[in-house]
Amino acid sequence: MSVAAPLTLFDVAQRAMSAQLVRMNAASSNLANAGSISASEADAYRPIRAVFATEMDKASGLATVRVGAVQRDNVTPLKQHNPDHPLADAEGNVWAAPVDENAEMVEMLDASRQYQNMIEALSTAKQLMLDTMRMK
Repeated sequence: MSVAAPLTLFDVAQRAMSAQLVRMNAASSNLANAGSISASEADAYRPIRAVFATEMDKASGLATVRVGAVQRDNVTPLKQHNPDHPLADAEGNVWAAPVDENAEMVEMLDASRQYQNMIEALSTAKQLMLDTMRMK
């Protein structure tokens, strides 16, 4: 049985950046499907969300993040009466994806900022390492 090496700052940053990338991809998928129409409520697109979980590294004492799941929101699609639409049911209704474009844009911006924060942290750590090596 091998003992895993303790996590480094770079490992923690990589996991955080990967989690934010999944979050951005989920929001972009939701935006891509905003306004999509289906013939039935069951077939309508429902937004997806990344669900994060915390992992504790016993060797280093550092907590990291991982994507625990990507799951569909439990929201009801929007029923629209549009009898001229080719997908309309017998009552003339179609079902639209319940995607809030503004909320998805905020989600993408926040994930992007978190990703950028990790890049800044890595850049600072790199500079500190270089400065430390120059001190000798």
